[in-house]
Amino acid sequence: MVMMRKRKYDDHIHKEEDKVELWGIPIPQTNPNPTPRKSPGVIFILENAPLQVVKIGNTYQLLNGDDHFNFLTRQKKNPALYRPDICYQALQSIWDSTIAQAGRLRSVYVKTKQGHLIEIKPYVKLPDTYKGFSQLMLQLLQKLSITGAGKCGKVLQLVKNPVTQHLPPNSRKIGFSHSSEKLVKMQNYVDTVSSDTNLVFVVGAMAHGKIKNDYTDDDIAVSNFKLSAAFCIKSICLALADKWDIL
Repeated sequence: MVMMRKRKYDDHIHKEEDKVELWGIPIPQTNPNPTPRKSPGVIFILENAPLQVVKIGNTYQLLNGDDHFNFLTRQKKNPALYRPDICYQALQSIWDSTIAQAGRLRSVYVKTKQGHLIEIKPYVKLPDTYKGFSQLMLQLLQKLSITGAGKCGKVLQLVKNPVTQHLPPNSRKIGFSHSSEKLVKMQNYVDTVSSDTNLVFVVGAMAHGKIKNDYTDDDIAVSNFKLSAAFCIKSICLALADKWDIL
């Protein structure tokens, strides 16, 4: 769980420059032989993440279908669509990968269902539990940015749309969709991409539905079955580790 450092906020608490300092987000240990920054890397975009803050009673909370079932049904909303744990599991798959530990993860962006765009730095250490993640997102969506321990600056922040303005120019943007007619084997697919190209993978972070975007260069499916975001990301990371000879 992320431990919050106590601090006082002034009357302008909701301004963009306000931030929350967290003891629990240090820069983690890096690979002793990190890959040079000039080497190509990977960026992940998690689309349609149901990260929504509401005031229930006297407290602000991150909506989820389990804890807020009655609240959501009273609002005539489907609780099954409010699954922030999907985003958490997807992020865990990214950070647990050898790609991230080898320094080839360039950045992660999360686009919420409400249209907010979150940037997560690759060197941040995410909470180990969903409860900690939920508290982290609650703070972020209220304060707009979070500063890590030490001098690492803003490690999570809301940034301006569209996401394409934050992507490197020499990148290939690949969308994942179960409905895509282009069914591929992940390893074969990444092997065809030039070795000097940054790869951007767009994966849905919602329980149901289809990603709607107009910025991908290609849309693929990697299975005849519906797969979780975390499973898709794991497949991507394993294929890239093989392509880039990361053990």
